Amino acid sequence: MNQISKFRLWLLRAVYALLAFGMGSIVWPQIITGSGDWTLMPSVVKSMLGAMTLLALLGIAHPIRMLPLLFWEICWKSIWLVVVAFPAWKSGAMDSDIMQTAIEASLVILVMAAIPWRFVFHHYFTLSANKAVISTET
Repeated sequence: MNQISKFRLWLLRAVYALLAFGMGSIVWPQIITGSGDWTLMPSVVKSMLGAMTLLALLGIAHPIRMLPLLFWEICWKSIWLVVVAFPAWKSGAMDSDIMQTAIEASLVILVMAAIPWRFVFHHYFTLSANKAVISTET
């Protein structure tokens, strides 16, 4: 259960690279120059996205160790799609901004396809916490 194919590792690296360089090319010019909206919530979002792009760079080098970053991506996008996009679509209140964000967020399916789910279930749900800690410390 510890074996992950080289193809899967490269697929994960591609996902991390897409996160790092795709989002990084949008958010880092704004962070560096201070351009755009820097009121409270937009500044929080930019800061979090900047941090995510830096962590995604680590994911390129360490694709398995950085899987929790991809879990975070799956969680927040899934929550947003279920809580915001679906109700807006269902009620007929979906505007162009919600539609665009829903399209972008739905690309999380690519992240889900890249994750080695058997490995995840084995290491995160079936191993006891003590065994997992012991195996990472040795």
